[in-house]
Amino acid sequence: MKLRRDVFQAIADPTRRVIISMVAVQAMTPGAIAEEFDFSRQTISKHIQILTECELLKQEQTGREIYYHLNPEKLKEIANFIEPYRKMWDERFDKLETIMKNQPNKA
Repeated sequence: MKLRRDVFQAIADPTRRVIISMVAVQAMTPGAIAEEFDFSRQTISKHIQILTECELLKQEQTGREIYYHLNPEKLKEIANFIEPYRKMWDERFDKLETIMKNQPNKA
């Protein structure tokens, strides 16, 4: 049985988060991505494979080169999961700010 990775497993690794940031700016070849790291090409290739398996990266062949692009739809999946928590914490911080503003100043 083949385990399918999800986007949360993929973004758990800091190297993969850097790769995502890099290809978000521009499409890149595996070689160009690997040049930015002090790891072996095989290590970077494995990171790219994981990002591709969970569909955070898409690949496009142009001639003999393969370029990796960011798949923004998969990033939405992450944002949609986080959004309710962000709202909850924003509300809590707003309440705390209101409480703090209403406290008498003790000088």
